[in-house]
Amino acid sequence: MEKTMDMTQGSPGKLILRFGLPLLFGNVLQQLYNFVDTVVVGRGAGLNALAAVGATGSINFLVLGFIIGLTQGVSILSAQYFGARDQHSLKRAITMSALLCLSGVVILTIVSVLGARSLLAWMNTPDQILEQATLYIQIIFIGSIASTAYNFFSGILRALGDSKHPLTAMIIAFFVNTILDVLFVITFHMGVAGAAWATVIAQAFSAVYCFVCLRRIEWLDLHREDWKWDGKMFLHSTKLSLPVALMNSITAVGVMILQIAINGFGSLYVAGYAAASKVIVILEQISSTFGFAAGTYAGQNLGAGKVERIVHGVRAANGIVLAMNVSAAVLCLLFGHSLMHMMMGNEDLEAVAIATHSLQILSIFMVFLGGLWVYRSSLQSMGDTLWPMVSGILEFTSRLVFVLWLPSIFGFTGILLAESSAWLSAMIMLMLVYQITIKKLKKKHGALVTPA
Repeated sequence: MEKTMDMTQGSPGKLILRFGLPLLFGNVLQQLYNFVDTVVVGRGAGLNALAAVGATGSINFLVLGFIIGLTQGVSILSAQYFGARDQHSLKRAITMSALLCLSGVVILTIVSVLGARSLLAWMNTPDQILEQATLYIQIIFIGSIASTAYNFFSGILRALGDSKHPLTAMIIAFFVNTILDVLFVITFHMGVAGAAWATVIAQAFSAVYCFVCLRRIEWLDLHREDWKWDGKMFLHSTKLSLPVALMNSITAVGVMILQIAINGFGSLYVAGYAAASKVIVILEQISSTFGFAAGTYAGQNLGAGKVERIVHGVRAANGIVLAMNVSAAVLCLLFGHSLMHMMMGNEDLEAVAIATHSLQILSIFMVFLGGLWVYRSSLQSMGDTLWPMVSGILEFTSRLVFVLWLPSIFGFTGILLAESSAWLSAMIMLMLVYQITIKKLKKKHGALVTPA
C-alpha cells in the first residue's frame, strides 16, 4: 500500500520519529496560516485588526475543535483496523464516519455563523474590534467544511502511517494562503476578511489534495455497498468521536474564559497576547504532533495485539517531545523579543513587551503539554475516549479556578500561570490513567487484543 507505514514492527523511537517529523513540519505549516495572517494583518491593516483576529482564537477552537473532534473516530478505527488487517471493517468505518462528520459540520456551521457576534460580545471583546472580529470568524466558520474535510482525509492517511502526503498538502496550502493573504489584504485592502478567505481557500486546496491521495490507495477503493447503512459502525464511530469533540469544546470554553480575562486588560494586552499565541500555537505542534504519532503507533499495535510495544512507543514519544520542548523554550527566552518586534512593528512597544512576556512564560511550561498530548492521544487510540474527555473537564476547571485567583496576585502574569496550571493538572491525571490502562492490558497479554 503506497506510502503507508506498518508500526507494529521495528524500533519504536525510530518509527515515531520517521512518522512524526513530516507530520510536525506539516502541522507547523498549517499553523503558519495564522502566523502569516498575524504579520500581514498587523502590518497591512493595523493594531485593531490584529487584535480582532487574535480575539477569535478561542471561539474558533470552540466550534472547529468540536467538528475536528468528530473526525477522530475514523482516525482511531482506521489505525486499529489497519493494524489488524481488517479491510472490510476499515472501509465501513470510513463511510459511516464520513456521514457523521458531514451531518455535524452542516449543523454547526449554521449555528456558529448565526451566533458568532453574540458570543464575541459575551466574551467582553473590546468595542473597537468587535465588528472586525465578527466578520473574520464568520468567514472562517462558513469555510469550516474545508477544514473538516482536510482533517478527515488526512486523519485516515496518518492512521495508515502516511505522514508525507499530508505534509505535501500543507506545503501547497501554505503557499496558497501566503500569496492570497498578501493579495487580499495588502493589494485589495480587504482587511480581516481577506485574511479569512485566504485561510479558507488554502484549507480547501489541502483537503482536495488529501482526497486524491486516498483515492490512490487500493485498500481504500470504496464501492456502493461500502456506503450501505451500518448502524452499529456509525454508533461505534460516534462513541469514539463524540467524547473527543466534547473534550475539545470543553477545553475551548476554558480558553474562552482565559480570553475574557485578557480582554478585561484592554486592547493592548489582547494584541500582545494574540501575537504571542500565534507562536505558541506553532510550538504546541511539537506536543500535538508526537502525541498523534504515539496515538497512531498505539492504535496499530493494539490492533495487532502487541501491548508491550505500546509501552516502549509511549516512552520514546515522551522523550522526543521533552527534548524538543526544552529546546523551543530556550529559543524563546533568547530570541522572543526580536520575534515579537518583527511581528508587531513599532506601532506600540508596550504591546511588544506584553507579547514577549507571554511567549516566554508559556514556552517554559510547555514541557507539561508534551506529556499531556502523548498520554491523551495514546489512550484515545487504544479506544478510551472517556478519560481524555474528563481531562478536558479538568483543564476547564483548572483554568476557571486559577484565572479567578492568580491575576489578583500576579496581575496579567497570573493569566499565563492559569493556562500552564491547566496543562499540568491534566497531564498528571492522564499519566495515572495510562498506567492503569496498561496494567489491565498486560494482564491480557498473550491473548489477541481486538480493536476497540
